[in-house]
Amino acid sequence: MKRDLAGAVPEVKPSPELAGVLELLKVHHESFFAAAKFAEPTAQPVPCDTRAWSQILVSQLTGIKGIARKKGADFADGSDVKGANLWLAIDTPRFNGCLKSGRKGEKGSIVCLDCIPFLFFVLWDYAPQIKNERCRVWVVRTQKDRLFRTMCETWYKQRDEGTIISNNFQLHPPRNLDSDVFTNTCGNLKYPLMLCVEWTTSEYKVLAYHPDVMRSGACTPV
Repeated sequence: MKRDLAGAVPEVKPSPELAGVLELLKVHHESFFAAAKFAEPTAQPVPCDTRAWSQILVSQLTGIKGIARKKGADFADGSDVKGANLWLAIDTPRFNGCLKSGRKGEKGSIVCLDCIPFLFFVLWDYAPQIKNERCRVWVVRTQKDRLFRTMCETWYKQRDEGTIISNNFQLHPPRNLDSDVFTNTCGNLKYPLMLCVEWTTSEYKVLAYHPDVMRSGACTPV
């Protein structure tokens, strides 16, 4: 993704199938900053359920339904989503709990990915230079992505050996950068980008849309 001297990126003609997605994202943007008007003067955090918004967004984007009020995976097909929001954040948001860890030596291994068709990542951040609000969605085909699985195997091995103490497998997204590289101590990879939208004066414009990554996308080495 290349920006001109003013920091702008050419808009992609929106696909008709994205109409509901753009409407949802606009509602999210408006509700977030409407609440911020009250949160900031009271020195309170902006109320925003990033996990729920991420789930709804991915369902709207892919057509994969959730599981209503039941406990379990985020989606009916077993897929999961991780979300992070940098807007007015006071800490450093990252993608947490990307792998099922279980207890050391018992549960939690690369086998858990065999039950997850897709792992989605949703990031709300700011575009570089112009600082407009932005939303991006990446997706990993966890059952087939060789490089991603190799990285996960390394993490499980190091955790079971005691090299890694934490059970929280974190991925650090490209916050406020025009990049698709996620970093982790067990491997830095470029992730398949599915959607990138950027806020203008009163709506989002589509900068990238690649639905084909759900059929053929794969992480690549950095």
